Amino acid sequence: MAKFSKKKSGELPPISTASLPDIVFMLLFFFMVATTMRETNILVEQNMPTADQVEKLENKNLVMYIYAGQPSTRYQQQFGTSPRIQLNDKFARVQDVQAFIYSEREAKSPNMRASLITGLKIDKNTNMSLVSDITEELRKAKAYRINYTTTTGDPVKNF
Repeated sequence: MAKFSKKKSGELPPISTASLPDIVFMLLFFFMVATTMRETNILVEQNMPTADQVEKLENKNLVMYIYAGQPSTRYQQQFGTSPRIQLNDKFARVQDVQAFIYSEREAKSPNMRASLITGLKIDKNTNMSLVSDITEELRKAKAYRINYTTTTGDPVKNF
């Protein structure tokens, strides 16, 4: 007859690790699907103005963003505190806006070029003279479709 050994009363059975690779791959696929990569690093302060009549853009792939504002705190020692323009991942001058628009148009397919929108993300403490200089350069580049990015809220209360 076979002898059966009795379990000791305080001993737990070992944990099965057979499903551990499945769990790891499920987490990996979840984060691969749910994560979006940031396209540009924002180098300027972005305290957006508020507006009460806001419309959401439908296709953000057609938007070329121009950022303007005071350099963020880690760049103030190098670039100062006066408002600057950011095109893609670097600071630029107003004269560089036209070349930026032309290069962004060339990067898109010919059928998308007519519907490109220039999105201005401008800090609410930025001087209007810088904004008007940017829009003047956009006129020279024939980029007439401009979107001013804001947050939803009452503009009178937050002024």
